Amino acid sequence: MNAPVLCDIPITVERGQREVFCGLTGIVWLHRKMQDAFFLVVGSRTCAHLLQSAAGVMIFSEPRFATAIMQEKDLAGLADANEELDRIVHRLLQRRPDIKTLFLVGSCPSEVIKLDLAKAAERLSASHQGRVNVLNYSGSGIETTFTEGEDTCLDALVHAAPYTDQSQLIVVGTLPDVVEDQFARLFESSGIAEAAGKVAFFPPRRAEHIPAIGPNTKFILAQPFLNITRRTLIGRGASHIPSLFPFGINGTLAWMRAAADAFDVAEANISKACEAPIARAEKALAHYRETLAGKRLWFMPDSQLEIPLARFLQQECSVDLQEIGVPYLDRQTMNSELSCLPQNSSIVEGQDVDEQLDRIRKNQPDLVVCGLGLANPLEAEGIITKWSIELVFTPIHGFDQAGDLAELFARPLQRKQRLRV
Repeated sequence: MNAPVLCDIPITVERGQREVFCGLTGIVWLHRKMQDAFFLVVGSRTCAHLLQSAAGVMIFSEPRFATAIMQEKDLAGLADANEELDRIVHRLLQRRPDIKTLFLVGSCPSEVIKLDLAKAAERLSASHQGRVNVLNYSGSGIETTFTEGEDTCLDALVHAAPYTDQSQLIVVGTLPDVVEDQFARLFESSGIAEAAGKVAFFPPRRAEHIPAIGPNTKFILAQPFLNITRRTLIGRGASHIPSLFPFGINGTLAWMRAAADAFDVAEANISKACEAPIARAEKALAHYRETLAGKRLWFMPDSQLEIPLARFLQQECSVDLQEIGVPYLDRQTMNSELSCLPQNSSIVEGQDVDEQLDRIRKNQPDLVVCGLGLANPLEAEGIITKWSIELVFTPIHGFDQAGDLAELFARPLQRKQRLRV
């Protein structure tokens, strides 16, 4: 198989102060997806406060995540951190017998003192063998942006997955259940499921459904930030199906066609299966195109969704892209998306937040997509913003969510217009 020709669109690289959430944020949507998993963060009170506020968990609820809080004596090396961790895990498993997969999640504090959570996971898996599978991954914010927490989590799951030589298609990336069900129906009605032999979603809703992986496994990414997971799957012998990501009509149709081509499913089958949902998506998008057409949009780097969302907005909503910032760019993962952007697109990898803010003030875009920490200051200067984290928490994949996706960008513009009247 020939390697894909990488798009040669120019990329500007910036290195400076960054404004992003840490990878612990991914627990908020991961724990909702994997219904019998528990996420134990080994970190500080700050980690606990971040998760509690980000998830909006009520005081009387019993979520499937917690923080093993490191005290001053832990950081000073005066306590045996492994002994304390074993005690907490034992107590947790006694109290929560429903847990089938336990993730030990590293944080900035645990990594600074070099606490080896990989060895701790091996030790705890052995001591609780047959009862729970203990895995570990890093959610540290030292070098990552917040969506990379899912990438490292799924990478840990791939390493733990069993082997198979069965033919199958795996959809990789956490999706809301409603979106997963929609895609499952499309794979079934188009004949892809039958041709593939099996279609699995990764991560699964329950630990017992973790798909096995082998040389006859083909996988397609549903999320654009799974660079480590993609490479690990390839290392396990699986084949990556390159494609646009399933945002909007064009992206979702290309995504379905890529899966169909991988299993020799006829184009006519895809056209027939997608005809009705495409018609619904066209009708939904029509409500927002007038608001978005010609608007100057600026993406600050935050979620790693920026490039596929920019492609959707430019192609299907006629948005004028001023700058597309992305925290980290893997050209292998993003090659199809880059090929669909205008050749003169301004793409910036990394961040020097002061330099970017100066460019925003100079160019005065109609809408800036950015993190929470920058939104309020920009709004105070009269610049309309959109919280990028909302794009992760909201169902936006697939045909039936295309209108909802466009609305997320149209809403702040419409709100500003109503305030002016």
